[in-house]
Amino acid sequence: MVVNRDGPVLVEGPVEVVGEDGTTTRSDRFVVAICTCRRSRTYPWCDTSHRRRKPAGPSESRPDSRQPQGGEEESRP
Repeated sequence: MVVNRDGPVLVEGPVEVVGEDGTTTRSDRFVVAICTCRRSRTYPWCDTSHRRRKPAGPSESRPDSRQPQGGEEESRP
C-alpha cells in the first residue's frame, strides 16, 4: 500500500472496499487507487478529482505577500 499525502491510497489488487453503509465494491485491477478526499464521482475509486482541490494554508498567499481584498479576483496562469 502507498499513501499519497494529497492524493489516493494505492493498493495492490484485487481489492474489496466495504463502505460505511455496508456495501462492498470490488476491483480486480493489479493496482487500485482508493479515493481519500471523497470528491470522486466513482467513489471509492479515485478519478483524480483531488487535483482540482485548492491547497490549504500559507501556500495560498500571493507571491507579493498581499492577500486578495473583497471583490478582487486572483488571476491564475
